[in-house]
Amino acid sequence: MVTALVNGRVLRAGALRDGEAVLVDGDRIAAVVPADEIPADAVRHDLDGAMLLPGFIDTQVNGGGGVLFNDSPTVEGIAAIGAAHRRFGTTGFLPTLISDDIDVIRRGVAAVEVAIEQGVPGVLGIHIEGPFLNVERRGIHRPDKIRALDEEGFAALTSLKRGRTLVTLAPEKTDPATIRRLTDAGVIVAAGHSNATYEQSVAAVEAGVTGITHLFNAMSPLTSRAPGLTGAALERSELICGIIVDGHHVSPTTLGIALRCKPPEQLMLVTDAMPTVGSDSAEFVLQGRTIRVIDGICRDVDGTIAGSHLDMVSALANTVKMLGASIEAAACMAAHAPAAFLGLADGLGAIAPGYRADLVAVDAAYSVVETWIAGVDSRAGQPAPLAIAGR
Repeated sequence: MVTALVNGRVLRAGALRDGEAVLVDGDRIAAVVPADEIPADAVRHDLDGAMLLPGFIDTQVNGGGGVLFNDSPTVEGIAAIGAAHRRFGTTGFLPTLISDDIDVIRRGVAAVEVAIEQGVPGVLGIHIEGPFLNVERRGIHRPDKIRALDEEGFAALTSLKRGRTLVTLAPEKTDPATIRRLTDAGVIVAAGHSNATYEQSVAAVEAGVTGITHLFNAMSPLTSRAPGLTGAALERSELICGIIVDGHHVSPTTLGIALRCKPPEQLMLVTDAMPTVGSDSAEFVLQGRTIRVIDGICRDVDGTIAGSHLDMVSALANTVKMLGASIEAAACMAAHAPAAFLGLADGLGAIAPGYRADLVAVDAAYSVVETWIAGVDSRAGQPAPLAIAGR
């Protein structure tokens, strides 16, 4: 049965378009046609003037719905996190582990493997953020969990057979040969929680680093004579940088400068979300420390920021309102850029024939009206298993 999504403003080919209908057949977008050319046998679904955008893809999701992935590295934990974020337009995500023991990484990888096999909605792989970081730039990561990248760690990082594996590491705490081994094994490598010099950062990029984790946060800054990791991130077009647009992690002025240095295709919105997103609770425990949301910021008792209380549709709205970006640019950062970063842009991150029907309808107030994952809307239960290519 073909469903025609009608009476909406469709974001297609970089522009919002009126008078078009998106035809969904099963889990795919069959066509985008003028509203007066809808097949007679199609079931019409009225969007009531909402913007129809590609579903959001979040590559850094620590938790949601009261669940922290480090504490619940299980299929059930992943499903709960995905369900919480789907309410805010996220149709694809990487459950994210912060620095922890190797056994927790193994359990997280095994859970993602099964979750993808079982068709848990939206899960695209795993993000392993640490423990191979620089303790000087650890942020909320526990120093006793940070360690060197050895063969045991390498085996854990390269063990996922379905979906995508993203690893955040500090380039100066490993070497270009190891980074190349990881990328040759199919791992996507991002630099973060790092004190790398500009020269070390460039060497890591040339070895295969393609991403930057939460640009400006927990990294060597751009200064007059030492560009650092931040300078390399802004300079190198190979790098797609995650940005947290919540008004707390980074000044909107600073993020605006990044937007002048890099096009939307090289910046991706991430939430770095914690369990409070999609939950009624304003606090949680992170590896023995109580974290509370105060004035929209997740902090421990010492005031250290611990992830965020941000969701993707709010990140989209903030990018427009705080940074002055167009809705088209913000949607690119929420969908196309992360899809490209994960090597999935041939089937996700756009509204086009043949693409998977991962979609979000957003009203003028930037509230999510409805989401679709693989053609199944948020009111109709679970989608079919997701076909995500392996490494």
